[in-house]
Amino acid sequence: MRILHTSDWHLGRSFHRVSMLDAQRRFIDHLVATVREQRVDAVLVAGDVYDRAVPPLAAVELFDDALHRLAGLGVPTVMISGNHDSARRLGVGAGLIERAGIHLRTDPAGCADPVVLTDEHGDIACYGLPYLEPALVRDELAAPKANHTAVLGAAMERVRADLATRPHGTRSIVLAHAFVTGGTASDSERDITVGGVSAVPAELFDGIDYTALGHLHGCQRIADRVRYSGSPLAYSFSETDHRKSMWLVDLGPGGGGAAELRAERIDCPVPRPLARIRGPLDTLLGDPALDRHEDAYVEATLTDAHRPHEPMARLTKRFPHVLSLVFEPDRAPEDPLASYARRLSGRTDQQIAEDFVAHVRAGRGPDAVERGVLTDALDAVRTAETEHSGNGAAR
Repeated sequence: MRILHTSDWHLGRSFHRVSMLDAQRRFIDHLVATVREQRVDAVLVAGDVYDRAVPPLAAVELFDDALHRLAGLGVPTVMISGNHDSARRLGVGAGLIERAGIHLRTDPAGCADPVVLTDEHGDIACYGLPYLEPALVRDELAAPKANHTAVLGAAMERVRADLATRPHGTRSIVLAHAFVTGGTASDSERDITVGGVSAVPAELFDGIDYTALGHLHGCQRIADRVRYSGSPLAYSFSETDHRKSMWLVDLGPGGGGAAELRAERIDCPVPRPLARIRGPLDTLLGDPALDRHEDAYVEATLTDAHRPHEPMARLTKRFPHVLSLVFEPDRAPEDPLASYARRLSGRTDQQIAEDFVAHVRAGRGPDAVERGVLTDALDAVRTAETEHSGNGAAR
């Protein structure tokens, strides 16, 4: 069975106010061409089809076009909802669409209801686990706690229970949208931290022949049978060094987590390269080593001690596609004028909140009880946002 694994399309997203719709359309063309040319037997889309719960009409039309073209090839497609999608909106018409070979899995209650694919070696049970917001799906899945590991573990228990009823040698595939321990994040993924923890252990997927992950935007291998495809396009300058691709997976005979497996990367089209440049403005304008970035989308970080005159206008003359301008004067870290953004860089919402408490109380940070209150408040806000978007347990 030849499988194409992709995820995190984020249809409708912009890149620093530049529409990515044309680039996304070219990716869909590339996806369909790859399915045809590589004789793909099934397509897996591991969540974040859209960039937001209520996508723009043009993004919906592009999604509709993709579904029609995949269905026209007669290739089964399995899709799950991600944390950016509205599960209920994406799942509308799923039963009808399934007749065309497009299998949308957006309801947590159906996580143990596989799409059964068949090749010359027998059946492959393909389980789609949509993004599971812990506070919203804990009761539905009878999970012991409202955290990512507990709810995903409960879903996987259901998967294994169903798999145990199937003929010996049945191979298994799981699609999941989660942050798995060992993965490398970028700036463009939405925070899914619950109780101060966002990651789940890769061991949750032990015994599965292939796990197709979504959420992290870099293509990466967590284990031989557990992989992220990453997003097909870069959505932040933190992805400048990413090689955007899909996984082409050949799943041979076996089962029980021991099926023969071969995986290779299929590169995605790059509409325009990204570049991060840094230094004093005059250096950036005159350095011949930067000639190669003149046609790229550019993030320029200026290190001048004082803000130069009209820096964006001057940079644009050399780099017409400069999109982001950052000021980080070269100063000692202890300098009180060091940028606020630098002090916050790499810190979680929880850490920032705790630092604020310490600041207003003359250095006395929160105790264990207060830290728990902050954690609960941050979790409640994120859960409310997710519930409002329609991403969670079906109702």
